[in-house]
Amino acid sequence: MSTKEDVALVIKWNGQEYAVDNDEICETHTIADLKIVICKKTGVLPERQKLLGLKIKGKPAGDDAVLKELRLKPKTKIMVMGSKEEDIAGISKSPEDLPEVVNDLDIPDEIDLPLANRHEYLQKIEKRVKEYKINVLNPPRSGKKLLVLDIDYTLFDHRSVAENANQLMRPFLHEFLASAYLDYDIAIWSATGMKWIEVKMRELGVSRHPDYKIVFYIDSAAMISIHTADYGLLDVKPLGVIWGKFEQYGPKNTIMFDDIRRNFLMNPQNGLRIKAFREAHKHRETDRELLKLAKYLKRIARLDDLSTLNHKHWTRMITDD
Repeated sequence: MSTKEDVALVIKWNGQEYAVDNDEICETHTIADLKIVICKKTGVLPERQKLLGLKIKGKPAGDDAVLKELRLKPKTKIMVMGSKEEDIAGISKSPEDLPEVVNDLDIPDEIDLPLANRHEYLQKIEKRVKEYKINVLNPPRSGKKLLVLDIDYTLFDHRSVAENANQLMRPFLHEFLASAYLDYDIAIWSATGMKWIEVKMRELGVSRHPDYKIVFYIDSAAMISIHTADYGLLDVKPLGVIWGKFEQYGPKNTIMFDDIRRNFLMNPQNGLRIKAFREAHKHRETDRELLKLAKYLKRIARLDDLSTLNHKHWTRMITDD
């Protein structure tokens, strides 16, 4: 960390960011010292904090690790998980009383925005195809369709506080991915940076699960901006970036799950708007969305052209056994 910067680190907790200045922490301090600073800012006791993504030589850093050994750059963002004592005891405001953080502007299902063939947007996609590098984690498999998944509010409740990532994981995540993997290659596309994708996938146990493999991650740098008269400037996830990189994937064999419809405005026939997973503590015992979607994916896996389906009505294609 550089003393020339006013901000040494940025802490992300409970959907908010807290700046840690150089006069509060320095590179000779330990992670235990940092946790004390975090406690002062968030109210989460050091023993309840879990700092994600901090490693030394590939291994998780302990509380006695010196910050200098982590080689953190100025303004590095560190995600913190953990609950305050009053939240655990149920003394403070319950989550339903807290102000809701809107997860970006979205477009109502009934509104059709014909954007897919706009020349200026196709040029942006072509530029992403040329310039954006996709790191293939596992090779695509012959004959498999492609499932593209969002993370936040789709697979993971990133706003709520918890002691560990498993408490914020959508129920049946691993069962869903294992089932989908039989018929689909699986990719992750998040509107965040690659660092956070890797951290979340590691903490959720997705990156090294024995029953399925992820072909690649895509981050916010592959998204493009589009302009609409009614909704202004929007950032979207054009599947054309993937199709331009991998000849085996295209409109006929790709489906994307996202809790925000606007993310697949460039490819509306290939997007399925999943019910957002929020307030994990309330819904982790009752949420069955991924089990139902696993059944839907199985039902459509043998179809020749997924783009002919209306994924808005996906529940009509499944029935309880």
